[in-house]
Amino acid sequence: MTTPVTIIGAGLGGLTLARVLHVHGIPATVYEAEPAPDSRRQGGLLDLHPGSGQAAVETAGLTEEYRKLILPGREAYRVMDHAGNVLLDLPDEGTGERPEAPRGELRQMLLDSLPAGTVRWGRKVTAVRALGDGRHQVDFAGGTATVADLLIGADGAWSRVRPLLSTAAPEYFGVCGVETFLFEADALHRASAEAVGAGSLFALAPGRGLLAHREGGGTLHAYAQLKVRQEWFGDVDATDTTDATNATAAAALTARVAKEFDGWAPALTALITDSDTPPVLRPIFTLPAGHRWDRAPGVTLLGDAAHLRAPNGEGANLAMLDGAELGRALAAHPGDAEAALAAHEQAMFARAAAVEAHDDGFYTIMIDDQAPHSVLALMTGSEPDM
Repeated sequence: MTTPVTIIGAGLGGLTLARVLHVHGIPATVYEAEPAPDSRRQGGLLDLHPGSGQAAVETAGLTEEYRKLILPGREAYRVMDHAGNVLLDLPDEGTGERPEAPRGELRQMLLDSLPAGTVRWGRKVTAVRALGDGRHQVDFAGGTATVADLLIGADGAWSRVRPLLSTAAPEYFGVCGVETFLFEADALHRASAEAVGAGSLFALAPGRGLLAHREGGGTLHAYAQLKVRQEWFGDVDATDTTDATNATAAAALTARVAKEFDGWAPALTALITDSDTPPVLRPIFTLPAGHRWDRAPGVTLLGDAAHLRAPNGEGANLAMLDGAELGRALAAHPGDAEAALAAHEQAMFARAAAVEAHDDGFYTIMIDDQAPHSVLALMTGSEPDM
């Protein structure tokens, strides 16, 4: 008999797991804190890699559906300095192996591939406790609860499931991001649209940078990145700044960020000041490198809940591969979930370690003391030209 699987978190990793389980006839229920699939934006473009994200999509049997979501031309890259001078311009020649697709549409693709009712929305986890014999009780806001015979924490950086296995907690990475969107940019924000170009833009200087990419429908999705102490944003209430009715808080955060880019080219600073949405504060947190735990019956983690790192292009790809490989392991060990969980964890620990070993610290390099020349050197294989 196959043990039903309880998954906490309807992100890409949790949904990939649910889909692979469904393909193999294993029942699963996903609990998600968000009230509905479209209750918030799901991030920008995501490049799936051949050996991880794309492999996970193939395992899930969704390759054809995924190909329909790819936006051509988005593998172009441009590097600028703070004055708007183009230092590197790499066009998308159609030969890349990491095509870009909207993250929200990838998530919807996975949701559409699951039986109705698989995802239970509006279930915010407040506590999780072990009941013995590998079973766990999951409590939700509002007073409801469920008992899991097999519990998977796919609930991200601030996982409620992780404390069952580990005392590790995310620590501030030293970089804070502020997210903005400019809509109909070719018509309404022409200078910024021309600066960003056809794909992704990295406008960089020591300690700060503006990252942007072109999504579908003429949308520019941007992040202002700052190397700052936590005190810099400690008094910012993210709920206030993203509340459409609280224009004062949003304007105050916009002004604070714009001040950090004083003297930059107007086409670049407009990515902050001309946002068509309230700015979203996104400080970056990480788990300790090499994070792992001892095997505990009936529970495991995947994705950011297990190996949260600074953005390096691998996070979502690893989460999806974690989900796909865990689903395959459970299918390969019918009636022996513990063997499946053990196999999953050992393989996942090794994957995460391999990524960490080859992580060039791109997020740090982008805004180090030699930026933007350090990024140019990384992209071209040359020495920094100072």
